[in-house]
Order: sequence, then C-alpha cells, then structure tokens
Amino acid sequence: MKIAVASDDGKTISAHFGRTRGFVIFEIEDGEIKSREYLPNTFTGHARGLHESGLHHHYSSHADIIENLRDCKAVISHGMGRRLYDDLTSAGIEVYVTDETDVDKAIELYLKGQLRNVSELLD
Repeated sequence: MKIAVASDDGKTISAHFGRTRGFVIFEIEDGEIKSREYLPNTFTGHARGLHESGLHHHYSSHADIIENLRDCKAVISHGMGRRLYDDLTSAGIEVYVTDETDVDKAIELYLKGQLRNVSELLD
C-alpha cells in the first residue's frame, strides 16, 4: 500500500494539504516501509496558482488531487479544507489531519495504529 504525506521539505508535515510543495510517498509492505519518494505538487489548485489568480470560484474540483494520489490508501497532513477532506474520503482514501509535524514520526504512528486524526485542524 502507499501513503502520501504532505510536506514542503520531505521532513516536516505541511500545514495545508493543498498548498504543499510536494508529497512524501511511502510504499508499505507487511507493516514495513519498502520505499520512499518525493512527488512534487504540480496538481493542486493552489500549486497551479488557480486560487491566487481569483479562479478559485470557478475551480472547485479536487479531481486532479484524487487522480494523482489514487494509488494511495491514506494521506496525512497537518491541515486541510473540509471539502477536500470530504472529497478524499468519498474517493475511498483514508485522511489523517494530525497534530504531528514530523513525517517519519507520523508514518511510525500510522503503522502502529496510533496516528490521531484531529478534526479541529480542518479549515
């Protein structure tokens, strides 16, 4: 299975999923990390400048995010909009909005079944 963690630097979990510079993609097999790669964020509306240019009212689909992360069982972020949270979960992707800020610690907690989902961090 794959897990995507929103991160600007590969070490710290991003405060906002859609504005992150990229995602650390972990391949997990039998409860162990088999690989780790960094996927630059070129597909969210924020990354493409759609929100800053005033187009956010016309661009309301999260289809590109879901398509690019479709092979991930779960995503982890430190913050996220409620609509994106709902769209990801509707697509069958587990979403964790956590108060943990360290990428490696979050994966460790996820694998142990101890990663907390903090709904207060949704905006």
